[in-house]
Amino acid sequence: MCVGCLRAQVDITEGIPKQGTVHFCKQCERYLQPPGTWIQCALESRELLALCLKKIKASLSKVRLIDAGFIWTEPHSKRLKLKLTVQKEVINGAVLQQVFVVEYIVQSQMCEDCHRIEAKDFWKAVVQVRQKTLHKKTFYYLEQLILKHRLHQNTLRIKEIHDGLDFYYSSKQHAQKMVDFLQCTVPSRSKSSQRLISHDIHSNVYNYKSTFSVEIVPICKDNVVCLSPKLAQSLGNMSQICVCIRVTSTIHLIDPRTLQIAEIDGSTYWRHPFNSLFHPKQLEEFIIMDINRVYEKKKGAGAGARSNKHTLAEAWVRKTSELDTDHQYFCCTHLGHILNPGDLVLGFDLANCNLNDEFANKMNPQHIPDVVLIKKSYDRSKRQRRRNWKLKELERDREATDTDDERQYQDFLEDLEEDETIRKNVNIYRNADIPVESDTDDDGAPRISLAEMLEDLHISQDATGGEGAEMLTEKLPWKALDQKDWKILWSVMNTELYPTCGSVD
Repeated sequence: MCVGCLRAQVDITEGIPKQGTVHFCKQCERYLQPPGTWIQCALESRELLALCLKKIKASLSKVRLIDAGFIWTEPHSKRLKLKLTVQKEVINGAVLQQVFVVEYIVQSQMCEDCHRIEAKDFWKAVVQVRQKTLHKKTFYYLEQLILKHRLHQNTLRIKEIHDGLDFYYSSKQHAQKMVDFLQCTVPSRSKSSQRLISHDIHSNVYNYKSTFSVEIVPICKDNVVCLSPKLAQSLGNMSQICVCIRVTSTIHLIDPRTLQIAEIDGSTYWRHPFNSLFHPKQLEEFIIMDINRVYEKKKGAGAGARSNKHTLAEAWVRKTSELDTDHQYFCCTHLGHILNPGDLVLGFDLANCNLNDEFANKMNPQHIPDVVLIKKSYDRSKRQRRRNWKLKELERDREATDTDDERQYQDFLEDLEEDETIRKNVNIYRNADIPVESDTDDDGAPRISLAEMLEDLHISQDATGGEGAEMLTEKLPWKALDQKDWKILWSVMNTELYPTCGSVD
């Protein structure tokens, strides 16, 4: 029999199924690899090709597989087509080669992990993060760190309560990873416990629910604290009355009288605990009547390092609520580099308050300043109108928000504008809805430059421009262009190489 007749009479693909089924989870976009493994595969990828070939692996054992590849289908058609080339030896040593198509139907099936997420009450571990303070600045900062490092992806549910957040997980390992991250990013301490849910005496299998409790130190940025004498002496004989200028993995303190700085980690804090003397609502507004910068001040015996970012100054201030009187206050401040006569500044009045603190009550009254200045005051409404950037937030079950929460969030946004060190750890996105204003009416308020912002690029169209474009939608963070890059882009556009780029507004 000739080759032509052999090809017409013999079908070497007999017994190989031409249709199959692939299970796909729409929530997590994973495919089922029998018997129970879910894997992430992109369309027309090697992983997806291997998954489809394993479905017919037993049938392909009688032939020799030469080539395999995908035939393009619409992304929303729920069909996968494979073009296979096989060879087989037939009568009298003749080898036939044949090309055929195997079609797979993509069926939706929810995986076990997504079932647990949808149930919301099914969890094996919970991380309870608490901070016993009335201000949420540290939590807002912690939220941005979690978003930047993508630690929220494995959570089943995030619940916001009065004193903190609860993170629910499907495995104890994910919860332990979150606890380790929190201990590295904020000064805290933790403890764990577990409760037996069920156990099988025959197979010796135990089912536990684990709880991790993480307590963050109750100190926030701009708090005035009073250290114990022993701790102040160990930090270089600094004053007991200090200002917290930043909370990262350690508590950063500064002495407003000498500019001496110190860092306190979590273990040191829990050995020598101290509290904030005031609540942020007790901030009062002062006006600078006169200010003199002190450039040379002798160090005391055993004094520690001093801050190079601040300038020591002596100022006479008056409360804006007491402008009709002649009463003024004298104080030393670490804000000499930004304050001038006539400026408004927020601070705490220690001269006319009752300090309910263990260490402050034992101090010599002459060593307690009358006023501690915290930060310069700007027009908040104008700053909000100019703010052309935004932050992302965690999706969580919220309690009823009030105006106080909004005020605290605005305080955190202003802290980001004023402190470059904190900004480096936060992803800041440009808000395209708010145009960039000119600096002609600038009142000196700190602002974030475009070079520090990220942009969300939405790739929402593919070659077809149809519904399949949604499957290719992706958000990519891009750094804003600096001045040099803008010049290059402008020169390219002038040469009309990219006429569809649009304006460089």
